[in-house]
Amino acid sequence: MNAAPDMSAQEAGMPTVVLVHGAFAGSSSWNGVIAHLKRRGHPVIAVANPLRGVQKDAAYVRSLLDSMPGPVVMAAHSYGGLVMTEAADGAPNVKALVYVASVSPDVGESVIGLISKYSGSQLASSIKMVPIPLDDGGTTMDQYIQQDKFPEVFAADVDPDTAALMAVTQRPASASAQEEGVTKAAWKTIPSWTLISTQDQGIPPDLQRFLAERAGSTTVEVAASHAVAVSQPGPVADLIDTAARATMS
Repeated sequence: MNAAPDMSAQEAGMPTVVLVHGAFAGSSSWNGVIAHLKRRGHPVIAVANPLRGVQKDAAYVRSLLDSMPGPVVMAAHSYGGLVMTEAADGAPNVKALVYVASVSPDVGESVIGLISKYSGSQLASSIKMVPIPLDDGGTTMDQYIQQDKFPEVFAADVDPDTAALMAVTQRPASASAQEEGVTKAAWKTIPSWTLISTQDQGIPPDLQRFLAERAGSTTVEVAASHAVAVSQPGPVADLIDTAARATMS
């Protein structure tokens, strides 16, 4: 059911919500969350994360942040958490960070390095590598989740037909995106919120809890798969809304 936007929220000058997707997904993975946020009057942009490497991706996202004159609340899913952590550092208009089934790395930490410290992730055994050419004449690898494994590993609580479509339309991440560490850690200076997906087979819930505690993040837990923004967009939007309103107090 569609609801009228919360005009009082628009008039109050709500910060723009910038959404950053992770690996094996695209901006449309936020569609349900966007619908909830827009009904509450939030301006929203879902950025197309290139998934080519932390530094390249962060520079791309930072260019968007630098073009925005007003306050911003960022939310990131999965690998997008690394990009957000790097891109938001030193951005004066970013007022809050929201990690959604994601990681909040410290300087030098990569997604592979973090996941390897905790049991429970099924990603490593589900990846298909595809060689791709580089501009310099070299070769690197793109990473996909095998389509037959995608629903169980990434989207176990998503409608099967939708999960199957997500598997077909997934966007690959380059190997460097998984292996590069961050050089900055925005959560050290910007308040953060974290949604932990307790049935996650991509990023282990215990890792999510450790990182949230280390960052001093305000935390909620949702019984959901890694694709929590698709399966349970309401709680995701609730947390983003909470973070946004906290920046206005």
